[in-house]
Amino acid sequence: MTTELSMLAYTAILTVLLAFPSTLALIQTRGLPFAAGNRDEAYELPAWGERAARTHRNALENLPVFAALVLAAHVSGATNDTTALGATLFFWGRVAHAVTYLAGIPWVRTGAFGVSLVGLVMIAAQIV
Repeated sequence: MTTELSMLAYTAILTVLLAFPSTLALIQTRGLPFAAGNRDEAYELPAWGERAARTHRNALENLPVFAALVLAAHVSGATNDTTALGATLFFWGRVAHAVTYLAGIPWVRTGAFGVSLVGLVMIAAQIV
């Protein structure tokens, strides 16, 4: 498997794993029956749980763009050392983003997002 496809798979796994912290916060604050139910009523999570939910949503928003670029590069034969580095930067940027978002470290989180964005641009540049 290419580096780009491996990073895509790792990013998908990371995105799935990021669903768990906010779920744990929900179970901790409202109980398992509420978490397993339809959750029709409004609820709040503790600050760390809200950050965890935002972290997961952010990962969900970025995964499709990364997947589209990696798959377009792969199918078009545009993969090279630059796309491999871009995919690696994206993945590790997302890991750092998730860790710093969960920990509530704003400026480092923004820098980590910037690293992942640079990775996306590197891949896109090889396609066009």
